[in-house]
Amino acid sequence: MSEIRLRALVTASMFAVLFVVTANRLPAFAQAPPPPVSVANPLAKKVTQWDEFSGRFEPVESVEVRPRVSGFIEKIHFKDGQTIKAGDPLFSIDQRPFEIEVQSAEATIEQRKAEVELQLSEVERARPLVDSATLTRRDFETREANLAVARAQLSAAEATLRTALLDLEWATVVAPISGRLSDRRVDVGALVTGGAGASTILTTIVSLNPIYFVFDGSEADYLRYIRLAENGARPSSRDQGNPVRIKLADEDGWKWTGKMDFVDNRLDARSGTIRGRAIIDNPDRFLTPGLFGRMQLFGGEFDALLVPDKAIVSDQARKIVFTVGEGDVVAAKPVELGQLQPGGLRVIKSGLGPDDLVVINGIANPAVRPGAKVAPVPGEIVSAQSN
Repeated sequence: MSEIRLRALVTASMFAVLFVVTANRLPAFAQAPPPPVSVANPLAKKVTQWDEFSGRFEPVESVEVRPRVSGFIEKIHFKDGQTIKAGDPLFSIDQRPFEIEVQSAEATIEQRKAEVELQLSEVERARPLVDSATLTRRDFETREANLAVARAQLSAAEATLRTALLDLEWATVVAPISGRLSDRRVDVGALVTGGAGASTILTTIVSLNPIYFVFDGSEADYLRYIRLAENGARPSSRDQGNPVRIKLADEDGWKWTGKMDFVDNRLDARSGTIRGRAIIDNPDRFLTPGLFGRMQLFGGEFDALLVPDKAIVSDQARKIVFTVGEGDVVAAKPVELGQLQPGGLRVIKSGLGPDDLVVINGIANPAVRPGAKVAPVPGEIVSAQSN
């Protein structure tokens, strides 16, 4: 072996020894520390349950305006869609035929009064004649009968006059209720039919303040409310107007408030639902019949556990929350969710206990997953004032 090759071999051996010694003296790479997360026990609180239903607004009163007498329309006193008050004139029917009937009835009454006076004088003249036996009792009774007939005819004539006056009054069709009119169904000059038969529809009126909200509740909801009423936890809406709040299709908040007004007496056998009704104040007449809305009905108060809604994670079809258990290890717990409360807190119906430590901040970190070790930091779930 040449001297040059020997020197190269010795040099390589020295470098190898030096690398091994140096490597043994270097510290091992440090593992990443556990990610910090905020944890807190679920917030125990008494909450108010609001059950949601869909429905539509309906008028408290709805009337088809029809004439009570027949005749030709002479004048229309409103604009289509106008808001009116009870008693406002709507249509005028030609009154001349009814005025003639009134005059005729008044003339008949004068005639009947004259006949009554005549028969009364006949009776008064005959009375002393009967006492003196100049007139028979039979003739006197005949004169008394004629007086009774005359008086009856006068009463009939007075009734005919009242009927004629009533027809004359009905020739002006007035609004039976306050509310908003639909469009007119007839024009000036049209012949309309009155009475109780096939009378002509002139227009329709719906009342606006207050207004009903009508909805259908399920059989399960009905049974739950009955049980709550039996236990004294919530009064029946048949006995007491439980509060409701409503929002329209373009609203985010529950702006409209009212109370329950009616619950039907039976469930629909085909749909398994029961009809309910709430009454809402509508002073500015913004709400109109037919509008769709979502309603929340007071469903009672109960003790519940709440966690921030942002702490809930979707796992396929389940909802889970992360909890920190023994050894600061993360575990996933499936939960059943309830309603969202003010302040972004969600009611947990089942799946959590009051002593569980729930991860409320830090779950966005990919390292925070079931089975991972974390560094828990005490946090707090703060309740918000209910609106």
